[in-house]
Amino acid sequence: MQKLSVNTKAILLLMAPLIAGRGSSESDILTPGEYNRLARHLHAMQCEPADLLSQESGNLYRACQDVVDAKRMQSLLGRGFLLSQVVEHWQARAVWVVSRADAAYPRRIKSRLRDSAPALLYGCGDVNVLETGGLAVVGSRHVDNELIDYTMAAGQLAARAGRTVISGGAKGIDQAAMRGALEAGGKVIGVLAERLEKSAMNSEHRNQIIDGRLVLISPYDPGAGFNVGHAMQRNKLIYALGDASLVVSSDINKGGTWAGATEQLDKLKLVPVYVRSTGFSSKGLDALRSKGALPWPEPHSADAFDAVFENSFSPIPEKKQDSIGLFLDDEE
Repeated sequence: MQKLSVNTKAILLLMAPLIAGRGSSESDILTPGEYNRLARHLHAMQCEPADLLSQESGNLYRACQDVVDAKRMQSLLGRGFLLSQVVEHWQARAVWVVSRADAAYPRRIKSRLRDSAPALLYGCGDVNVLETGGLAVVGSRHVDNELIDYTMAAGQLAARAGRTVISGGAKGIDQAAMRGALEAGGKVIGVLAERLEKSAMNSEHRNQIIDGRLVLISPYDPGAGFNVGHAMQRNKLIYALGDASLVVSSDINKGGTWAGATEQLDKLKLVPVYVRSTGFSSKGLDALRSKGALPWPEPHSADAFDAVFENSFSPIPEKKQDSIGLFLDDEE
């Protein structure tokens, strides 16, 4: 685990529950919205989160009183001993953490999601893999063997084409895509909504992580359990890390796959959204097509797979950003 920057230490103290193992923290941590407001306030004063940990921070607390209560901020930033314990716990499991203030933070996420990019990102594996792009594969948890085989084949083809597979690590389609790519010697990014450290300690995952073929990340505390909201929110990260996306199966008007795909089609539009075009149809996939999703061309060779990406080029925007990782509009 890399040495934490002072900015990242401050952001962890403000936002992270700092869960060690199965414990929990009752601290009144800042929400993402509260942190973003604080970050903008600090930027306006030509300060950064690290300044909140300086010996002269008392005046800065008071200057931020209208954004975050000074006593609340002091209480959160006073959790240094707890932070040191948790960092030691993460280091023993090779779990790293970067903040938006760090150069190592994935540019794809920062540039595409801007202020809605997670302030903190936890992971295990080679952080550089997060910049490789690739195919984001999403779909339902409960599917039949035919769709599992289809998805594994798609992951294998991506690996043969030298493209990274990005998925969510859940049972069903996610794991099938990741397994197919890994078995074919490819690289995989798993964007997890729960228990990052448990997945990172899995013996099978460990070898793939050591080999540099698997990186697991999460915007949530490495010890956090399942939360429906977390599962929904991590979808945008899966899309942001890719160059194109494939929806293998989806319910209609419900579920995380539907919510993530429609958010891309209707609002974010980060990458082209393709839907499976062979096998049995479904109301969910048909509805996504009506919203603008494209039929997946069903490539059967590495060259044909690469051609999909050549036709789906989605540039990463260059945006002006401040020293704490917030993107600024032109007029700022």
